Amino acid sequence: MRLKLRFAHHPKKKKEARQALKKLRSFAHKLIRQLKSSMNEEQNSLYAEKFILFRRVLEQKRQDSNKIYSLHEPDVYCMAKGKENKTYEFGCKASIALTKSTGIIVAATTFEKNTNDLYTIEQTLEQINYTTDKLPEELICDRGYRGKTKVGDCRISIPKPLAKSATRYQKQKVRLKFRRRASIEPVIGHLKYQHRMARNFLKGKLGDFMNCVLAAAGFNLKKMLRKLASSLNCQLKVVLWYFFALTKKAAF
Repeated sequence: MRLKLRFAHHPKKKKEARQALKKLRSFAHKLIRQLKSSMNEEQNSLYAEKFILFRRVLEQKRQDSNKIYSLHEPDVYCMAKGKENKTYEFGCKASIALTKSTGIIVAATTFEKNTNDLYTIEQTLEQINYTTDKLPEELICDRGYRGKTKVGDCRISIPKPLAKSATRYQKQKVRLKFRRRASIEPVIGHLKYQHRMARNFLKGKLGDFMNCVLAAAGFNLKKMLRKLASSLNCQLKVVLWYFFALTKKAAF
């Protein structure tokens, strides 16, 4: 039956594939019934949640909203990326916040449901307040956050066309501000592929959050160590310069 499903999208194989899928579902239902009948009451109560999960997987349709994509991680959901190379992504939505000038990650949090970007701001601001003991005056976001101009005392800035009467200085200022916002994209790439955020091996919702926070902490630590190394290198160069200057004087 699995082999018949291999070329299910082929016009001549569609009917055969549909029949094979029906048979596979009937096999699975039969197997669940056999398992339940062979187990005692205590075992049935112990594995009741598992059987509910199996039933949900067998009964779900293509158009359903809260589908199960993984048996060992039922909280995983599908996110539409809208990109040509990667249309969908399966996992957990995360939100990252950087400082404008230094580029340090001040917030890294995950969300239990695939909510709109606009509704992720409050939770992100809570974490910024927790890590820095203060809230930012302005959030520079992309167009996915459009819909609100203010959350509490924090302004939300998104790219939009300026008025025709805007001066060249005003245009340049806005351009530089949103160019700085775009710098978060390579940071997200580094978090995914250099700091193990692309694939999570920790279980559950708490595991998702821990993986996100640890990846952000690793990024910040690496940044701090690089800065420390550069400052020590500068100090070492100064010491060596003085040493060579003194030896040159001594030689004369």
